[in-house]
Amino acid sequence: MDAVALPWDFRPLDGERVRLTALRQSDLDPLYAMQSDPDVCRYLLYEPRSRDQVVDVLARDAGALRLENAGDYLQPAIRDREGRFLGTMYLELHSVEDRTAEIGWILLPEHQGHGYAQEAATVLLDLCFGELGLHRVYAELDPRNTASVALCTRLGMREEGLFREHMWLKGEWTDTGHHAILEREWAARR
Repeated sequence: MDAVALPWDFRPLDGERVRLTALRQSDLDPLYAMQSDPDVCRYLLYEPRSRDQVVDVLARDAGALRLENAGDYLQPAIRDREGRFLGTMYLELHSVEDRTAEIGWILLPEHQGHGYAQEAATVLLDLCFGELGLHRVYAELDPRNTASVALCTRLGMREEGLFREHMWLKGEWTDTGHHAILEREWAARR
């Protein structure tokens, strides 16, 4: 079994139409627009955030630039080739020993449905299964978020489980869907 190539320090990652970069202070307005939008937050673990909350989140996540230990995460901005903020990706190292990580994505509504999330996720999965040497990457999401479920399918992730009424969230019991892909499955697709 190969070892995970850690530590890994973030650097910009390029796709054909997108670039993943570290969050920066100039992202505050579009990040706030995204994280304060009730429609965007509907299936997320948090309620729409205030501007002050987003200021704190930006300060925290802009500094998350190294993967070394379980629990370390990256939250890069998704940008188009002109540098315009489209949304964010999420990658958390779940286990170094088991070589697993969690992936996620959020896009501003005006940039949804154009393939940006798929391209950005592909860039991160290439990193995960290439340079980092991970074995398994998974996504946990609300199965009512049909756009994210469809994205998991397009990425080649399989549904591994559906946890009924898994958590009390935003005043209701919500289900959690679990989707994953293995390094050999990703390699076969690429």
